[in-house]
Amino acid sequence: MTTRLEPGTPAPDFTLLDQDEKPLALSDLRGQKVVLYFYPEALTTGCAKQACDFRDSLGSLVSAGYTVVGVSRDLPEKLRRFRDRDGLTFELLSDPERTVHEAYGTWGEKSNYGRIVQGVIRSTFVLDEDGVIEKALYNVKATGHVARLRRELRIDA
Repeated sequence: MTTRLEPGTPAPDFTLLDQDEKPLALSDLRGQKVVLYFYPEALTTGCAKQACDFRDSLGSLVSAGYTVVGVSRDLPEKLRRFRDRDGLTFELLSDPERTVHEAYGTWGEKSNYGRIVQGVIRSTFVLDEDGVIEKALYNVKATGHVARLRRELRIDA
């Protein structure tokens, strides 16, 4: 059973390598609001759509004080190709051992074309400046999710 995080709880800290193989700790982002999103696999259609939606909304998110960070099980080399191919301008973090996925409850059983499988549960977390979870959104859709998030956060285009 996957444990889900709830608003009001501290976000589990971690340190992961980014697309350039540089370590980034969540605690390094204290003092900033963070949109931390988990996606199944770089360079796939749905994940590219979601990442490009974040890229295209980055200006308004940053203006509202948010830093966007994506997390997947992909290795940094694949994340670099993803960033370069799609012109992504935010950090992509590599969690191949899925320890951070498990800490956030984003690895577990999910339905895939009617079958129950183990995998990444597409999810987004909004953290306040102190690293406390304000929103924990599980099983989000790749398409339309960023627009929904912007509405919920009351961020204008």
